[in-house]
Amino acid sequence: MRENSTPTNISSFSNMGILVICLSMGLTWVLVHRWTQRSKLGPKTWPIIGAALEQLMNYDTMHDWLVGYFSKSKTVVVPMPFKTYTYIADPTNVEHVLKTNFANYPKGVTYQSYMEVLLGNGIFNADGESWRKQRKTASFEFASKNLRDFSTVVFRDYSLKLSTILSEASFDFRSVDMQELLMRMTLDSICKVGFGVEIGTLAPNLPDNSFAKAFDTANIIVTLRFIDPFWKFKKFFNFGSEALLSESIRIIDEFTYSVIRKRKAEIVETKRYRNDIKMKNDILSRFIELVEDEENNITEKSLRDIVLNFVIAGRDTTATTLSWALYMIMTHENVAEKVYVELKALEEERAIEEKVTLVECNTEDPVSFGQKVSQFGGLLTYDSLSKLYYLHAVITETLRLYPAVPQDPKGILEDDVLPDGTKLKAGGMVTYVPYSMGRMEYNWGSDAACFKPERWLKDGFFQNASPFKFTAFQAGPRICLGKDSAYLQMKMALAILCRFYNFNLVPGHPVNYRMMTILSMAHGLKLTVSRRS
Repeated sequence: MRENSTPTNISSFSNMGILVICLSMGLTWVLVHRWTQRSKLGPKTWPIIGAALEQLMNYDTMHDWLVGYFSKSKTVVVPMPFKTYTYIADPTNVEHVLKTNFANYPKGVTYQSYMEVLLGNGIFNADGESWRKQRKTASFEFASKNLRDFSTVVFRDYSLKLSTILSEASFDFRSVDMQELLMRMTLDSICKVGFGVEIGTLAPNLPDNSFAKAFDTANIIVTLRFIDPFWKFKKFFNFGSEALLSESIRIIDEFTYSVIRKRKAEIVETKRYRNDIKMKNDILSRFIELVEDEENNITEKSLRDIVLNFVIAGRDTTATTLSWALYMIMTHENVAEKVYVELKALEEERAIEEKVTLVECNTEDPVSFGQKVSQFGGLLTYDSLSKLYYLHAVITETLRLYPAVPQDPKGILEDDVLPDGTKLKAGGMVTYVPYSMGRMEYNWGSDAACFKPERWLKDGFFQNASPFKFTAFQAGPRICLGKDSAYLQMKMALAILCRFYNFNLVPGHPVNYRMMTILSMAHGLKLTVSRRS
């Protein structure tokens, strides 16, 4: 037994020695790798996994994590296991990506694969010729005065409905989740503008709605795909979050297609019996008219994608911006007072123009108070809202610090070099970061972190900044077509809310963002509401 054990022991010691040597070499490799990065401005990486560990550890506060690196460098390179992500905050680099070499930076296959189930081949998920044709058609529709006037009426009606809910809450001394109410308001509004239908989520009893619930669920799950490496596996076997997504899409499609078919039947029936047909002004009705032109190649699936793209773009982005704007207003008393003074002045000016006597308001009487709010809402038109320069500046300043889309990734088709010399490899991703850009002193000066609406005003009038510096609505060929519509809805809602209510944060309620494609508040916005005359 002893004679046979000696070779075994020698073999064991030999294997152990090899293991120790391999471990030592591996440790040396890691240490050398880390040593070579001691002067690197961006995230430090590890062999193979790149910066994945650091990014994962900071995922919930990723926007602020990037702010820290951008304060040291205008370009942040984050190597990951399968791709390299390059983040940019310098307007010159942003202009290169969004305009100068636009064709090299499409949405890309990766992004489209995540969003296709919800957005299909709609304008916000399309590239190339498909995108160009949709863009051309949509730009014509958004320029329509009929659509603008219809939207103004819709946005006013739903803002007044929201006011009614807030009025009841103030008389009952109830707190409200303002972000949830704003999500309901914008969903109802965009479905009315998009489909021409009333889905009623902002009814006084705040009912559940299967379409709204499915839409929310689908939106959350497709966003999770960006960080879930197993989503394709779950989709293939239809389990977990992907099974829930499939069911949500079924409900969304069932509702959407039923509305499309009903509207098409209404149009056919009307044309059959009337020669003086007057088209409805919702987006769906306007696009159905284009179906008859074979060159447009619009199918029911195309109509579904078109309308849902506008719903997803016009709902969450507007609601979250309104939430952050109210939070900024209520936490800056001087801003709240300036907004109120501007609104009171507009009310008096419009009353003189319309030759109406302003209703006397008793804030202790729900009927009197409601009449006053309704009268003020009736004085708000597209033209009168355009005179609210300070309110416009408040919204814009909110978007500078709390952009609805805090990061916007693009694919890279071919190798390229940014103006600052950063090399980009084909197949990687480049992301401009509006959240960080708004906080950089090299973009906005020493007061970049301060909420200061006055920075947008000159002699009392609003002054725009370069869209490559203020990127909340993107820039270049893909600049947001709904920008004016978004401002219209936000000014309408804030005009009514800030004219008649004071808001206070519920004590102890935390306000921070949720890590999603849209910069929503993680815990909502819990407020108490009081009336003002």
